[in-house]
Amino acid sequence: MLVQHRQIAPEEWNALAAEPEFRELVAARRRFVIPATLFFIVYYLALPVSVGFAPQFMSRAVLGPLTLAYCFALSQFPMAWILMAAYLWRARRFDLDAARIRHRETHEIKG
Repeated sequence: MLVQHRQIAPEEWNALAAEPEFRELVAARRRFVIPATLFFIVYYLALPVSVGFAPQFMSRAVLGPLTLAYCFALSQFPMAWILMAAYLWRARRFDLDAARIRHRETHEIKG
C-alpha cells in the first residue's frame, strides 16, 4: 500500500519538533536505541576480550571439541536476531506514533 505524504515546510517542521508529544517520542526511541546499541557492542566485544584475557577459561570444553569460546561466538547470531526482532517490534510502535502525530499536525486547522 503506497501512502503519499505532502512535504512539510521548515516552519511546520519546527512547530512539530517543538510539540511535547513529538519530543517524548524522540526520547522514547532514544531510550530504547542507545541501550540496545551499547548492549550489542559490549556483547560483541566480550568475545575477543574474554579470549584475550582468559584464554584458559574460554578454551574449556563444553561438549566434545565445542569450547566456551565457540558457544559464545555462536550465541552472537541469535543475539543479533533477537535484538533485531525487539527493534522491529518497538519501531512499529514508534512509526505508528509518529504517523499519528504527523497526521494530527498536518490536518489541524491553523487559526
